[in-house]
Amino acid sequence: MTNDTIPAKSIRCLEDALDRCQTLGMRLSRQRRYILELLWDAQEHLSAREIYDRLNQQGKDIGHTSVYQNLEALSGQGIIECIERSDGRLYGNISDSHSHVNCLDTNQILDVHVELPEAIIQQIEEQTGVRITDYHINFYGYRKTAS
Repeated sequence: MTNDTIPAKSIRCLEDALDRCQTLGMRLSRQRRYILELLWDAQEHLSAREIYDRLNQQGKDIGHTSVYQNLEALSGQGIIECIERSDGRLYGNISDSHSHVNCLDTNQILDVHVELPEAIIQQIEEQTGVRITDYHINFYGYRKTAS
């Protein structure tokens, strides 16, 4: 939770993201709305440059600086997801707690919902002495080729 006074509510759709902005007192500028709409429409993780390029291809006039500033503000408040990679940051729409499949031949990151069996959670808690409240798993692999 990024703010102790606001209970965490899942962001499941664009409207939830817009509501969270308003709840946090963030201005819903035209540029901010463009970025959120793009991320929810794209349903993939994009770099700031890709977001800038796609918005401008759509005829939405937005500058580099505005894209970067809005991405930082939105990810800083937990409204969108920011993934740090060796080749830069990727941004995506955020949903309930989820894991990622990293495709090594396309560099795509796919969201997946994985629920570990309770026995595994208990085993990890016993080994570490830490009560698990949430988890994220990263999977890595290659696309299956047609045989």
